[in-house]
Amino acid sequence: TKAALAMRFLHLIRPVMCVLPEVASPDRKIPFREKLLWTTITLFIFLVCCQIPIYGVQSAKSSDPFYWMRVILASNRGTLMELGISPIVTSGLVMQLLAGSRIIEVDYNVKEDRALFSGAQKLFGILITVGEAIAYVVSGMYGDLGSIGAGNAILIIAQLFCAGLIVLTLDELLQKGYGLGSGISLFIATNICENIVWKAFSPTTINTGRGTEFEGAIIALFHLLITRKDKVRALREALYRQNLPNLTNLMATVLIFVIVIYFQGWRVDLPVKYQKYRGQQGNYPIKLFYTSNMPIILQTALVSNLYFVSQLLYNRAPTNILVRLLGTWQDVEGSAGQMIPIGGIAYYISPPSSFAGIIY
Repeated sequence: TKAALAMRFLHLIRPVMCVLPEVASPDRKIPFREKLLWTTITLFIFLVCCQIPIYGVQSAKSSDPFYWMRVILASNRGTLMELGISPIVTSGLVMQLLAGSRIIEVDYNVKEDRALFSGAQKLFGILITVGEAIAYVVSGMYGDLGSIGAGNAILIIAQLFCAGLIVLTLDELLQKGYGLGSGISLFIATNICENIVWKAFSPTTINTGRGTEFEGAIIALFHLLITRKDKVRALREALYRQNLPNLTNLMATVLIFVIVIYFQGWRVDLPVKYQKYRGQQGNYPIKLFYTSNMPIILQTALVSNLYFVSQLLYNRAPTNILVRLLGTWQDVEGSAGQMIPIGGIAYYISPPSSFAGIIY
């Protein structure tokens, strides 16, 4: 029966529970200062891993299939945080779908079932980490497999595997109550803030054909106002320059932050009456953003995996009908050297790059 099959599946996880990395639940109430300390340590480890390059990587000319998704996935190409939170989100999504569709029967009121389900989710996340690491190496993202050699290939996979274990452990550390909030949300927020600050104040200079410009939008504003004689044109260029961060991007980001914070406080109070106690009633508050950011994270994880598989197959067999149905890709000027979908399923689930793209 289905229940017996589900029970056998959960029991299959029991032998490997002893080898899975696990953070023990706290046996006391963690004070706020200690939570703040653990959160800071977790954040520091994550930021350090975002800056440590992967050893054995050669300069690859291949496009980055996760270029547009890395902010939400909290990943950084070429570093130990290459995979980001993708394995955690994907494993959680698959396990929740299996449990929600009753393919796996889980009684959350039973402590053993909760532990086995959590272990299964963790094991699946580790397997996804290994699978994605192997797929990255085989696809040539770090250089041609023949040129980097088998030794470097295994070393790259081992580095990504260890980094994936670190992310799983840090996320569990915060979820068990040692820190503040969730590890996934913390990593995403940190990555977004880092990108915003860098694109606003980056001192990197880039030759755009119109002369040397700074990458940071705010620094570029002062640089253009100082170096250009026509101040109005300089201000217009700082607001609307293409292929580099501009002030319009920065102001739009701030506006979105303000709107989200404003609507975050919205809620609807539903009147509730108690059948056991006649005459008593109360209110049950439901927030407007009841699901928080999880739908966006899950959608990003699904789309990123589809992008990766589609680009991998298209580079190998661009004329295959099924591959082209999944997605066709092309290098387009102004896309930061990345391939963008121009057809297939990948194209129709990708966001438009301009207002004209919405109409056409």
